[in-house]
Amino acid sequence: MEKLLIQLVNNASDAILVSDREGIIRFWNSGAEQIFGHTADEALGQSLDLIIPENMRGRHWEGYWRVMSSGETKYKTGLLSSPGICKDGSRISLEFSMVLLHDDAGTVQGCGSIMRNITERWNKEKELKERLKVCEAQLV
Repeated sequence: MEKLLIQLVNNASDAILVSDREGIIRFWNSGAEQIFGHTADEALGQSLDLIIPENMRGRHWEGYWRVMSSGETKYKTGLLSSPGICKDGSRISLEFSMVLLHDDAGTVQGCGSIMRNITERWNKEKELKERLKVCEAQLV
């Protein structure tokens, strides 16, 4: 069963990554390579800033340090949405879940995330909202 789980994590099309308490990437699967464009060798040992747009970093790190020190997050369930940045500099829309990772003593050691690129869906929804706005304006 362990081999099957390793295959699942390593070969999932969603990005699966683990970062330590300092926000350093410690695991990066093939899905992360496909979504963000960085190989595991390029990503491992790097800061999460690798995939966080510069204008979002302050807010991200404020929350990250708070979660690492308190061991609590309001994002235990549900999906988060956030922009990401790829190796080529392009921005993408992401949906992801986050799991806090603890050692045997219960101390937070970092977090794991499963991320999905939803850029295409986000663009379609944005287009539909704009079209709806135009249609509503014509009714007035």
